[in-house]
Amino acid sequence: MRLKKGDNILVISGKSRGKRGVVEKVIPPKEMVIVAGVNLAKHHLKPSRKNPHGGIMDILAPIRASNVILICPRCAKPTRIGTKMVSVAGQTKASKKMRVCKKCRESVD
Repeated sequence: MRLKKGDNILVISGKSRGKRGVVEKVIPPKEMVIVAGVNLAKHHLKPSRKNPHGGIMDILAPIRASNVILICPRCAKPTRIGTKMVSVAGQTKASKKMRVCKKCRESVD
């Protein structure tokens, strides 16, 4: 997955389409993300010692990673993510993969 915790995203399909938020959690095996303020679900609670009155809570439900797109921190536009190999300073053969904005070609990390 190319999304990481803390990324700003825009929802491009589904009931929360058009909403923006920050990724709170990434679930790679299911290819899903949990985004703050997006895709809220109702959870009914029975009365218990912890919650004596019970009631209905809003919880954050996961959303498919294919239904969101990253907002580039440099150009502030929704963009796809590419990768680029960059050599590590001070080491001759070491290189690491960096995420890159497809629109402005700048680093996202």
